Amino acid sequence: MKNQPFFQLDKNAVEKLAANYDTPLLVLSLQQIERNYCFLTENLPGVKFYYAMKSNPDIHILQKMATLGASFDVASDGEINTLAELGVEGERMIYANPIKTAAGLAACNRAGVARMTFDNKSEIEKMAKACPGATVLLRFRIDNSSAHVDLNKKFGAARSEAIELLLAAQQAGLDAAGICFHVGSQVMYAEPYLNALDLAREIFEEAKMQGLKLSILDIGGGFPIPEPKVKFNLKEILGQVRARLEEDFAGVEILAEPGRFICGTAVNLITRVIGVSERNGQVWYFLDDGLYGSFSGVLFDQWDYKLLSFKESTETEIEATFAGPSCDSLDVMFRGKLTVPLALDDLLLVPACGAYSSASATVFNGFSKTKIIVWEEACKLLALEDVLARAV
Repeated sequence: MKNQPFFQLDKNAVEKLAANYDTPLLVLSLQQIERNYCFLTENLPGVKFYYAMKSNPDIHILQKMATLGASFDVASDGEINTLAELGVEGERMIYANPIKTAAGLAACNRAGVARMTFDNKSEIEKMAKACPGATVLLRFRIDNSSAHVDLNKKFGAARSEAIELLLAAQQAGLDAAGICFHVGSQVMYAEPYLNALDLAREIFEEAKMQGLKLSILDIGGGFPIPEPKVKFNLKEILGQVRARLEEDFAGVEILAEPGRFICGTAVNLITRVIGVSERNGQVWYFLDDGLYGSFSGVLFDQWDYKLLSFKESTETEIEATFAGPSCDSLDVMFRGKLTVPLALDDLLLVPACGAYSSASATVFNGFSKTKIIVWEEACKLLALEDVLARAV
């Protein structure tokens, strides 16, 4: 099996859940969360994983990850406070936002968060003043234009500035303990990681020559999940990364910050057709969830979600526009998307929609955020049959 099996509801489950909970409905599998986490720990043994909770901060996921022994990548005082309220110790968090707020740094002090990242001189002053003695990792920039989302356009110091910034942090009284990078989102092959590790090795060696012994390397996230028309071998990717880490970074503490991989394949959306119209020769289907809700990833994550219908039809697929329920003309998710002809009240299943979807949803226009239920709990209540989980 090349990649991790993912959670996908079958027709029976979709219909029973819709009948009992109504739509729209997000269905979360905590078993899939655990499978995804274990997949990473098995294929990258020795790496300490910090769940990037911005991808999906649902309380059930946070509790599950905490129980599994994971740590957390946080980016704000709100995220730090949420974890602290759940009893997660500060030692299990890293403040991985290179640009930090005063409220975030204050939350670090309250919760005991001592690890953080930076990529510029002004940040050194802020950290040294607010959290003296903190352990800091310099985030350096790498080039990977093939990433689904290229995070290096916004963050990361130039390679040429790395040693200067590390030394400046050390001189400011901070513990300049290591470096970090992020290859971007949804990376389908190992080369971007290997190229970044080559640069990291250079920085480690140059720092040693300057009398600075680095002991921590954070390789970020970017591990891919299944998506339409894309093939990859994740075991092979992780195997190459593991081999390079063992060869070049023996004795170094290795961190990683997976987000999408942990939660992306663990959530399904059940949505319903609430309106049918025709404009300029194309059918429009209006759904009860939209761009301001669980489909926010279309806008903020550039994600192309699958829309699965269990409707049996002998008719040829048509191109249709899919829009959300709000009164905003921006609320259109897909144009010209192939589908079987649909009718009012038809159900659609959207698999692999756990990352950067409900996390960025709003209550615009008075619509409530889509309800989230835990699949394993619903199974017990409704005596549902097991889900269809398959490898891609």
